Amino acid sequence: MRLLILGGTWFLGRFLAEQALERDHNVVTFTRGKSGSDIRGAAPHRGDRTSDRDMADLAAAGPWDVVIDTSGMTPDMVERSARALATATDRYVYVSTVNVYRGWPTEPLDDDSPIRPYTPYGPPGESGADEYGREKAGCEQAVTETFGDRATILRPGVIIGPHEYVGRIPWWLRRLAAGGMVLAPGTPDWPIQPIDVRDVAAFALDSAERQLTGSCNLAAPIGSATFGDLLEACQQATGVPAVLEWVPHTFLQAQGVREWTELPLWRPYTGTWRVDAARARAAGLTCRPLAETVADTWEWLQTGPALDHERAAELGITPEREAAVLAAWANHRAG
Repeated sequence: MRLLILGGTWFLGRFLAEQALERDHNVVTFTRGKSGSDIRGAAPHRGDRTSDRDMADLAAAGPWDVVIDTSGMTPDMVERSARALATATDRYVYVSTVNVYRGWPTEPLDDDSPIRPYTPYGPPGESGADEYGREKAGCEQAVTETFGDRATILRPGVIIGPHEYVGRIPWWLRRLAAGGMVLAPGTPDWPIQPIDVRDVAAFALDSAERQLTGSCNLAAPIGSATFGDLLEACQQATGVPAVLEWVPHTFLQAQGVREWTELPLWRPYTGTWRVDAARARAAGLTCRPLAETVADTWEWLQTGPALDHERAAELGITPEREAAVLAAWANHRAG
């Protein structure tokens, strides 16, 4: 199979290329060459997705059996790519997100939950998460309108693992490695279901090889892991005996702790971690244990370069803020 990957080689694109090469596919990566590094064995093609000329040059370098799009962020960008490649590739696999669902993150979701309607502009006061979901819904629409039943839409939840530039699991690993009393959000039995990047890559390639059509969610099984499992795995990986102080959701909210950023992966809504991926499981999706992902991420952190990405820089509660919240919690319990 001749495979074209649209996107950088930092995270998902890296594992897609490496696994595709292991499966003896011919791999071309299309990037600007400004981040990440080329994958040995894959043929790099430089260009900008916002340039019609660059996309025309890319189409002329085809044909491909499948294109997997890991980097399409706006409908205009994805529409340009889809149209340029419509006659140069047989199938288009687009990596979207569960944010496209109207009910995320407050409601449980399945593969047939209602999608956000796409409009070029959102309502006044639209949140960043809602804008992201609306834009990705427009991206999906651009792909399906161009490719029809030759399109595959994958909707992952939170993707974690080695080379994670967003930095959610790396932040928790470094915090646990620092020791002391750790502010742990909610309760240890709060269910979570992040998915390993290598499992997403494997399923995306399976989808391409088997020419799966339609859309499906990608997430670890509901109830397969908890926040307590995550922090325990971080402790085991780092080998540091930190003390976990579990603080209720409501108290953290009252203290103004920013969900998802100050305490990565903490979002106290029922639907955040209730994403059913039944369609993908029926098609062969398998997910490795969370502890394995955490351990592999820690191993990578010991040898890899420091994270240098704007999204990683936004994560994490400061030591002073964490101490203040823990002190307030201690006073609350004493009172």
